[in-house]
Amino acid sequence: MSLVLAIAATLQVATITPPAAPTTAVGFETARRYASNATQGVAVGPHDLYAVSNFNIVRLDKKTGEKRGEWTGQRSRFPHINSCAVIAKDLVCASSNFPGTPHVSTVEFFDPMTLAHRKSVSLGLGTGSITWVDRKDGFWWAMFANYDAKGGEAPRDHRHTTLVKFDDQWRRLEGWALPASILERIKPMSISGGGWGPDGRLYLSGHDLPELYVVALPNGGGVLDHLETLPMEAEGQAIDWDESDKGTLYGITRRSREILRMTAPTSVKR
Repeated sequence: MSLVLAIAATLQVATITPPAAPTTAVGFETARRYASNATQGVAVGPHDLYAVSNFNIVRLDKKTGEKRGEWTGQRSRFPHINSCAVIAKDLVCASSNFPGTPHVSTVEFFDPMTLAHRKSVSLGLGTGSITWVDRKDGFWWAMFANYDAKGGEAPRDHRHTTLVKFDDQWRRLEGWALPASILERIKPMSISGGGWGPDGRLYLSGHDLPELYVVALPNGGGVLDHLETLPMEAEGQAIDWDESDKGTLYGITRRSREILRMTAPTSVKR
């Protein structure tokens, strides 16, 4: 092999080898389990939990776990509600046509008490399949998933998963890619859940692995900074921080469809 080819091969290996993911041994501890039918994720309010399962949302009493209400939408119109979050006076949900293509993404607003559907915001085509929505610093934030196989829209793949910042009129302001250390963990799928934590950092969950990726907006460039990876019991899927109980995160386990109340490490609470 010539010197030029050897150098080229070395550079190629360096390019495709992802950096090691930063990890922390101390993770989230499961404090309570709730029986539910959740398949996609969970949302949490001051007094309620919401089990999310595609075109079905069930409201549960957070204290007792008793069912308080249920909404079932038209499957053709709401094929894949992936996650929800209680934001101000609305239950705000990320909805798409996954695994259909081309990707169509909407944000759905519900009454958090009656679960009546209030309105839809259509985000159209071309970015990916929306998986979660959150609100911070006067802006909307959303993650658009892309996949290698099922639900994928060529030529995009998992590497095209994107965090997008919107204004109040849902106009795109900025966008960020995921670092290689996270992409290597989630492939061939994508990011399923996420939300801003009580410490101001962004927490992301994948589709299968029981871990959270803690990221921050970069000081420069367009790739999120991967700060650490925290273990948890929930095997990915949609998560939600309890804003009424600092340091408490909710997720689900697909093995039993239970909702999990998890306590964050002390470092996260501060």
